[in-house]
Amino acid sequence: MDGLRRVLAWTRADGSLAQMVPFLQSVTGRFGAGDLASVRCRLDRNRLLLCRDPAGVPLQRPAFCPIKHLSVKEAAAIPLDTQQRGVDVGVAIILQSANQRVLLTRRAKHLRIFPNVWVPPGGHLEPDETLLEAGLRELKEETGLAVEAEEVASAKVLGVWESVYPLMLSRGPPQRHHLVVFVLLRSAHTHSHLQECLRPSPAEVSACLWADVRLAGAMVAAVDGQDGAADVTDDLPASVSVSQVSPEGGLTDADIPVHVLVRRAPASGPDVERVSAGTKFALDLWLKTLLASSAPLKS
Repeated sequence: MDGLRRVLAWTRADGSLAQMVPFLQSVTGRFGAGDLASVRCRLDRNRLLLCRDPAGVPLQRPAFCPIKHLSVKEAAAIPLDTQQRGVDVGVAIILQSANQRVLLTRRAKHLRIFPNVWVPPGGHLEPDETLLEAGLRELKEETGLAVEAEEVASAKVLGVWESVYPLMLSRGPPQRHHLVVFVLLRSAHTHSHLQECLRPSPAEVSACLWADVRLAGAMVAAVDGQDGAADVTDDLPASVSVSQVSPEGGLTDADIPVHVLVRRAPASGPDVERVSAGTKFALDLWLKTLLASSAPLKS
């Protein structure tokens, strides 16, 4: 994306002019609300503009966000070209099947950022795209699922996650800084039907899985930044069925241990296969939408 036009994050405080967020400043922290803020976001002249709004969607950063914990000395040591990047914007699709499962993909192990990590399909927002257009483009590029905007019965922004790579300062200074907008799409098809249409790109995806409500709940409960293994698998099977992607793009059924999907991000050592912190944030919001939609109506 360097050298190309990029969509960057801007914020506007009450009554003030919009300002671009510098790479070394936390977007969430800019609202002065700790690790969580409520915002309204919209595209404005190829900028993602965020404003404080109590009725908006959640904007969240992890408690261990590297930008939040940077010292003055550590910030000064970051290369100038990185400091001048701004905060990039991405879109990720939470694709919900008719039988309430969501599609997750494992990033290819050769990718420079978050390799071998489970995430929803997604990527950079390109200039002149809407959030929905970007999400549908990335969905098709990564998984082969072609959904036209006019076919979408229901789409809504769930929330915005502030993502920094590497995940923690213990793993090195920040190299990338993104806002990821999670968009929920509800499909009229079951996951079995959608599975038949999967044609993942092996350049980006090494496996796919359809997570049900119980598995998603266990992923969410494995909170990153806490010590020890997450003990959240009592009512889950020992393994989970996934579709492995061959170098040629073919799919093969396989099982992986469920504990892989409920790992917490390690502060040091190999960054093993796991579900990303931002994905847990989005799955938590998804589960809350299901709970809200099943709540009885008040008289």
